[in-house]
Amino acid sequence: MIVTVAIPVLDGGERFVRVLDAIERQRFDGELEILVSDSGSRDGSPARAREHGARVIEIERADFGHGVTRNLLMREARGTHVALLTQDAEPADERWLAHLLGGFEQAADVGLVYGGYAARPGASPAVRRELERWFGSLEPGAERLNEGERELPAVALMGRRGFFTDANAAIAAAAWERVPFREIAYAEDRAIALDMLRAGYAKVYEPRAVVLHSHEYAGRRRFQRAFDESAGLREVYGWREPATPGRLLSQLRGELGALRREGAGPRALAAAAANQLIRHAGAVLGSRAGALPAGVQRRCSLEGRTLTVVKDPVRR
Repeated sequence: MIVTVAIPVLDGGERFVRVLDAIERQRFDGELEILVSDSGSRDGSPARAREHGARVIEIERADFGHGVTRNLLMREARGTHVALLTQDAEPADERWLAHLLGGFEQAADVGLVYGGYAARPGASPAVRRELERWFGSLEPGAERLNEGERELPAVALMGRRGFFTDANAAIAAAAWERVPFREIAYAEDRAIALDMLRAGYAKVYEPRAVVLHSHEYAGRRRFQRAFDESAGLREVYGWREPATPGRLLSQLRGELGALRREGAGPRALAAAAANQLIRHAGAVLGSRAGALPAGVQRRCSLEGRTLTVVKDPVRR
């Protein structure tokens, strides 16, 4: 069996090298192909990938898109199964790939398998807690829809049931041929999970397939990240973040209550409250991005993108 590990890259730096090193250490039954799509790196990332035996596809920066580039990687992959990482998602151990592939053995209808994130060494306690709480709340094993549920509106599958991340995942190539990524700006991973579930495929959460993958967002970057995420949720699910005091207070109570139970002090609670306020503001605007001028969208977006979000997305 040939298995491809595919990674989109732009100036990946030393973290990308650690990802490549971790891929080379994987122990599994099969032949490994490393496939990289580079969109104009200036730090030597393509050469470093080739030093690790990777096949590199070089594209123009303007041609990169989260959905379109992953479709390109899937088309070019030789593997019967394609594991997807980001340039800074480092497999935590030598069995990461074997655990992902094992998810396909749970049933013949499995199209997607994904794993969790662990905080990098040196990550803040807040980031560590956030990742542990979210991935600890997910149920291991297969998720699928019965025929009646496939007609549910997209928003009914938002949350844990429809969750999927292509920063740490594997896709059966045969399933992707039937259900490719949507070529949208963000949340392409949530969209393919929704589309595959509706097409009759199952997705599997495999908690043993862990990558080191965490980010420290604060201030403006926290706002921009929330803006992009919420714009993606709007496009995929039609979800609009409520711009009400009650919604914000509910989020604050939940976050601060969890931190108090974990023994957080006043300084940590104040920082968490500020971050929640910033995140809420970004989410409210992001879910209304389609109504904003292009210049405002670019300033609000972490990647400086003009988002193609329709005001009332058609149910898919």
